Amino acid sequence: MATRLVNLAIAAEQPARLARFWSGLLGWHTTAESPDEVHPAANDGCDLNLVFARSSRPKTAKNRLHLDLSSTSDEHQRETVARAVSLGARPIDIGQRDVPWIVLADPEDNEFCVLEPRQEYASAGALAAIVVDAEDPARLARFWSSLTAWPITAEEPAITTLRNPSGRGPTLEFLRVKTPKHDRNRLHLELAPALDDDHAAETRRLQAAGAHRVDQTDFTDPEDNEFRLLAPR
Repeated sequence: MATRLVNLAIAAEQPARLARFWSGLLGWHTTAESPDEVHPAANDGCDLNLVFARSSRPKTAKNRLHLDLSSTSDEHQRETVARAVSLGARPIDIGQRDVPWIVLADPEDNEFCVLEPRQEYASAGALAAIVVDAEDPARLARFWSSLTAWPITAEEPAITTLRNPSGRGPTLEFLRVKTPKHDRNRLHLELAPALDDDHAAETRRLQAAGAHRVDQTDFTDPEDNEFRLLAPR
């Protein structure tokens, strides 16, 4: 049994505004009923929604989770960067130096990258990867693989990758960093059991895998990254 990754939740001072930015950038959609949620286009292949939650807590450091956007050509990469800037993003320097990808910040200063064309993301859709900073990428990847049943598809000293068994949508990548986690993450993953699964049993399974339970729905992984277990769906 495994939970499903269903949402990437993002803290925002203006949730609906930030949702409009990401909807316009990815070509995904919002609804009148849920203007602070962004849903993938039907042909994108992604199973995750972006959910923006109101927060007055200011951003004080680089996020430990960020999004990588895919591109299919050099021209497509340039077009995506230009569209992002026209919607309110700005180029930023986080020490990346001379790299083929472009680092930007969204209107609330969340870092993201627009990647150069890469074959491994050819079937990913608009989002290439959700990247998580990790002191021990392999250990954290094994934890998340056990939770989600996404297999490890690449393991290098600096990065370990999980991929949805469907082969589509973004990968989940754990990138080695030297900086330990200090503050609460502004981005976190949300999971949900299947409709006929037992929530209490799934809670016990998460804890047995190494999760720390904070309250009824909130947990942290072995490197203290927050995540949430939603009701079965």
